[in-house]
Amino acid sequence: MSVVCPNCHHQEPEGALFCPECGSKMIIDDGLSTTRIISDEINKEMASKSSTSTSAFQAEAPDIETFISLHIVQTGQILPLVGREEFTIGRVSDGQSILPDIDLTPYEAYAQGVSRLHATIQIKDDTVVVTDLGSANGTRVNKEKITSHVGHLLNHGDIINLGQLRIQTLIRKDKIVS
Repeated sequence: MSVVCPNCHHQEPEGALFCPECGSKMIIDDGLSTTRIISDEINKEMASKSSTSTSAFQAEAPDIETFISLHIVQTGQILPLVGREEFTIGRVSDGQSILPDIDLTPYEAYAQGVSRLHATIQIKDDTVVVTDLGSANGTRVNKEKITSHVGHLLNHGDIINLGQLRIQTLIRKDKIVS
């Protein structure tokens, strides 16, 4: 049994995660959900390493959890950002030694003017920041060009342009109830 790549239509054995021809994700999740950035395991680990009392630890912990996904406007695909506090965004090309965390190649990134390492997105407590990494075609937030290597605060619904590729930020902030 084989599966067909949704991008280049190359056939691969069942269970393949990425197409070796074009690098596209073979399993497409069209769900519109966001996923949790701060996990209970991380909070438990931090609590066990803390030498202070439980009430003191809870006072220091952030009282807001941030959930973020990127909505590729042209395709409608949702890319949840999970498991880290910082993500590099760009495209992959042959011979590239440093790869982006989020590969936009399947979304015609080269034709849209996305650099190999175009920008970063950082999530810290209840803030989300985008930083252009000196890309050739620049980064815009809500049509305003941002300065390279300077963080720019993002809000829910903001539109990021990496070159001509439009991405909408989907940010949800939940208050932690203890």
